[in-house]
This record gives sequence, C-alpha cells and structure tokens, in this order.
Amino acid sequence: MDTSSGSLRMMLSDIAALAKVQRPVVSMWRKRSSGSQLPFPEASDQINGVELFDAGDITAWLEATGRGNNPEARNDVAAFARMMAPVSAESQDGRRMFNGLTSLLALKVITGQELSPRTTGELLDAADEADPDDVFLYAELEALGTELSGLASFADRLADSAFSAPAAFEKLLSRRFREGLREQSDTALTDPALDLVASAAMELAQTLDAPPFVDATPGGSDVMLRIVQQFGETRPLSVLIGDHDGGPSRLARRRLTVHGADSEHVEIDAQGAFSVNGPAVHVAQYPSPGDPGLGTTEILGAIENTVLQMDDRQRAVVIAPARLLSDPLSGEAGQLRSDLLRSGRIRAVIRLQAGLLPAKPREPQALWVLGPSYPEVLIAERWTMVADLSTTPLTPDVRQDLISDIVASMGTRATIRAHSFRFARLVQTRALLAGKGSLVEARANKRPRAAGGAEAALRIEELVRLLWQDPSELPAILAVQAVPHDNRAGTASVQELIAAGNLRYVNGNRLDDSSFNPREGSRVLGRQELRDPHSLEPRFISLLDFAAACPTGRLTESGDVVFCTSPRPAAMVDHEGGAVVVFPARILRIDDGDPRGLVPDVVAADINSLPRADKTWRSWRLRRTPDAQRQPLVQVLAVLQHEQHEARQRLERLEELATLFTDGAAGGSLTLTHPISKRRTNRRN
Repeated sequence: MDTSSGSLRMMLSDIAALAKVQRPVVSMWRKRSSGSQLPFPEASDQINGVELFDAGDITAWLEATGRGNNPEARNDVAAFARMMAPVSAESQDGRRMFNGLTSLLALKVITGQELSPRTTGELLDAADEADPDDVFLYAELEALGTELSGLASFADRLADSAFSAPAAFEKLLSRRFREGLREQSDTALTDPALDLVASAAMELAQTLDAPPFVDATPGGSDVMLRIVQQFGETRPLSVLIGDHDGGPSRLARRRLTVHGADSEHVEIDAQGAFSVNGPAVHVAQYPSPGDPGLGTTEILGAIENTVLQMDDRQRAVVIAPARLLSDPLSGEAGQLRSDLLRSGRIRAVIRLQAGLLPAKPREPQALWVLGPSYPEVLIAERWTMVADLSTTPLTPDVRQDLISDIVASMGTRATIRAHSFRFARLVQTRALLAGKGSLVEARANKRPRAAGGAEAALRIEELVRLLWQDPSELPAILAVQAVPHDNRAGTASVQELIAAGNLRYVNGNRLDDSSFNPREGSRVLGRQELRDPHSLEPRFISLLDFAAACPTGRLTESGDVVFCTSPRPAAMVDHEGGAVVVFPARILRIDDGDPRGLVPDVVAADINSLPRADKTWRSWRLRRTPDAQRQPLVQVLAVLQHEQHEARQRLERLEELATLFTDGAAGGSLTLTHPISKRRTNRRN
C-alpha cells in the first residue's frame, strides 16, 4: 500500500486542525480563492456525502499560499489525515483499519523499532512473538492481509507526526465520535469526570500498601489510562484488567501497552464474578465500552460482584448514571441497590452534574465510593456520606475538596467528625434505606442556617419596634406573637409536586417585542421584569393583540409564581393575576384545593435564593409550610408587601423632591430660603 501523501485524505475539519485555524476559515479560503491563480484544491473523494481532499494537494497549497499558522504542516499531515485503502468492500471497513493501525502502534512500542522496513511475514512473526496467546493484536494484524506492510509504513509516519506512538494512538482514538466507533463514543467521559475518578482512586491508594488498580469492566480503559498517566509518573504501579474477549477489551489492552503499563488479567467467570486478593483499588465506569447496552439491574449486579469479593483492605470508585446510583429507584433494581447499601461498603454517594457524558449531555452521573464496612458498628448506627454537586462544575478546587471529603469518609466516626466537609454530609444508612426519594436528597439552594425560634422571635420584636416607633401606627397583624416552631412539613422537589398534582407547570407565551406598548392593556411579565421587578418601565399588551398573536395563550391567575432559569434563577409572585407571561419566563401554579403546604411567596423566595448555575428547575426543592401556619404567614406577608410598596413610593417621591431642588437651585429657577435650618433652630431653643 502506498503511504505517500497521495494516499492520504482529509476532511475540511482535518485541514483546519492541521493549519491551526477555525473550521469556517477553511471554507472562506475555498470560496475566496476559487477565481485566483492558486485555487483551493478540488475534493478527490466523497464518502457518505462528506468531501475528502488529497493531503498532498492540501499541504502544497498551504505552502504555496502561506495560509494557516503551522509552518510544519507537511511534516504533521499524517497525524490529521486518514489512509485511503484500495476500493473494495473489505478495505472500506474503517473499523478494521482502525484496529490494524492501533495494533501496529502497539507492536512498534513493544519492539522499539521502525515497522516500515519489515515485510508482511516479518511483521506477523513479530506480532506472534509479542502476543503469543492472541489477546490484543495478532488477529488484527493478520486480518490486514496484503495491506499490512503499507499500513505499517503509515503507522511509522503517524507516530513521527504525532511525536510518539502513544500520542498517535490517542489521536486515532480521539476520532471515535466521527469514525463510527459507537461503543467508544457512547461511553466517553469528559476530562473533568476522568480526573475526578482517577484522582479519587489515587488518593485512596495512598492509604494502602502499594495496591494494584483493578478494572474488571469489559473494554474500560479511559479511567485506568488517566491513572497511569498521573500516578505512573511518580511511582511504578500494577494494573489488573478483566480477561474479557471482544474488540473493546482487546483495544483496552493495546492502549495500556502503548502507554507502557504492564497489565495482568483477572479471571471473570460466566456470571461476571471475580476475585482479587489483598489490598486493591477498583475503578469502574458503567456502562462500559464492551457492554454499552447494559441495563439497570445488570449494572447493579456487576457492582455487587465487586462488593462481594471485597475485604476491608480494598477500595472502589464507581461512576455510572445518577438514575442508578443516587436518584429514586424502585422495583427489583431498587431492592438490589438497597442490598448494596446494607452491605456497609458504600461509604459515599455523590450526585454529579449533567454533561459529563457527551453522548448523553442531559444525563447526570453519580459516584459511589466503596471501602471498609466496619462490622463492629451496629447496622442501625452505620452512616454514609452523601453530596449533591448537580449544579457545581468540577473545577480543580471543587475536585480537590470533594476528594478530601471522600478520603475522610473512609475513616471511623471519630476521624470523620474531625474533618470539615465542604460538600458532603453524613446520614444514617438506615435513613437512606427508609426513604423513597433521592439518596443525596438534592438541596441545590444552600441557604444560611435559619435562626432558631427564640432568636427569630426576639429579632422580629426588635424590627417591629424600629419600623413602627409609634404604637398607634402598628398594623394589627404584626402584633401576632412570634413563637419557636419546628417546620415538620419539610421540602419537596418541583417534579414531585407536579407529579402529585399540588403544582402545575404552565409554559410562557412566545411573543414578539413589537407587540408590546408602554401604556395600556394587560401587564407583561418576562425575563426583564423578573431580573429587576421595581426599576423597569412596565410593559403592556392589548388583549386583542395577544389573542391574535397567541390564540391558545393564557393569562396568569392570582398567586401564580412566574420564574425563569436564565441568566440566573429568578421568580416573582403575581398577586393580581391577568398578566401575560412571555417565554422564557414560565409559571408554577399552586393547586388551591391541595397546596401541600406551598405558599407562593415562599416558593418565589426559594427560587431567588438558588445558585446562579442551577438551571435544573424540576429538581429545585421548595419549602412547605405547616397547614396551621399558612394563613397567618400569607396575611403577614400581605401587610409587609403593602408596607414595602408604600416605602418604595415614598422613596420615589423623595428622589423626585431632591431632583427638583437640585435642578431648580442649580438652574436658577428656584430660590431657597432655608426653612429646614429655621425649624432645627427652633427645636434647639
């Protein structure tokens, strides 16, 4: 096979990466140079509607025109291009080509020599010597047939362009999202997620005596490689992986070999059970590349296999979808998870944010950390660390503090009490088993500690005395005595309340700004009003215009909570009703017949106290007020809101008065006679 630039092809995105420019820049080059003396090269091939360009033509054009920001484009082109095999059904198999190239790179690392001078027979002999049991590369090289020698030359060139065989291997694997390697792309985690799992495993390993790292999942290598890259730089480490068969598992072995990790195999039986003796740190991601379609009970069963063979000298870090590890779970899967919790080995449950799995960007992930069970502690007294990072990005400082919390969770009760947790809290394991909701009980709104009953009562009395110094002006409702009271109603998520019928979600109306006017009609409530409800000029829309623009549109009702999530969570209560809510603002409507302790102003206060990054409105938790306190609270808030309105009006009048004095005196239209000074003088006398 010819391995010159003439047999290499590039997509437009490859050209942009080679030239170190943005993708649209290449399209601009192509368009603007079409009528010049050096037009952009024509596409030489097309696969599935995607144009491919000859790599030699591209590098020649870049050199001739001086375009791009990479003067070494000709030397680097192999790292950004792809081989074009002879046209045949077999040779067009991109997966076979990918497996062959990764196997050649592994062979290159094992032999430590160039591959291109060798014949096909010599290459197969070297492969047989490197992989006598055919567990990771021999079959892939044999399948290349007559193409083996030519592809070996390209592997050499690819390694040179990428500066090393490991870098070339990762370059090939980075194309998993566009090369049809679904089992790899569907399970690929982002770098922050990999860093978290790998760093947690490494910290847990520091507490043991040089334990091996074990990954018994079929085809898993992302987490293990991150550990090799970070941990292996400071000390030698031992790696154990499952003896699964199949393409993803063979690829994982090639990958670890290319990166210089000496891995041994763990025997996995037909039921997925295995055994590791002595200290060890297990790492696992589910679903794994070797079994991307694994179901809920199968994943929990695989975790159970790890738990059953663990002793108190072993640790484990598992990452999987939050719907399995932390969110409400019922049926057989829920029972299986409860059994795992009862084992006492699940030391920490951490719910992570969505977006850590690019193939499923809206699916949040969760982390389980497993360790010693402390059998001397009674089952009723066992504890688990839980944390909710659903709205917290995994920045370096967050990862560091979270890992500190994780390591502390491995200790005894005394050592745990000595640690200051940033994200986590300890709960009795029996409480997790008894509850039917989320294990982490998501509390996105981190409010300051509420004042105790006696403290609140004293502060209320003080504020009432300061605000209404004249007892005759004191509103009657504020004379109600404040007493200590425990809120037994608790909280509930928006999704739970909607499902129970206590809360109703109503979408906003999509209207154009040209429909609004500043004078008459129904009030308009949108994102602008939510951000600054008191300082903006009000907007209105006539009912005729509204009906024409939104025939199915609806107005608010008294007590509706209008909210938005962007640029930050914000909410207000429409006490009047009859307003038009404009998307992206939306409505939460409390059921008057069964409010389940919800008070509109409390709901709005809960939303306004949320962190700026919390956009997952269905998981927001809302406080519920005891039934006996709902009506008094509504009456008190109504009085205080009236007083706030009066205070704002007075402030506006004072500001207007100050402006009139300023403009009149400075402009010469008014003469001040100092009446205030005389009044003060008289008072002194």
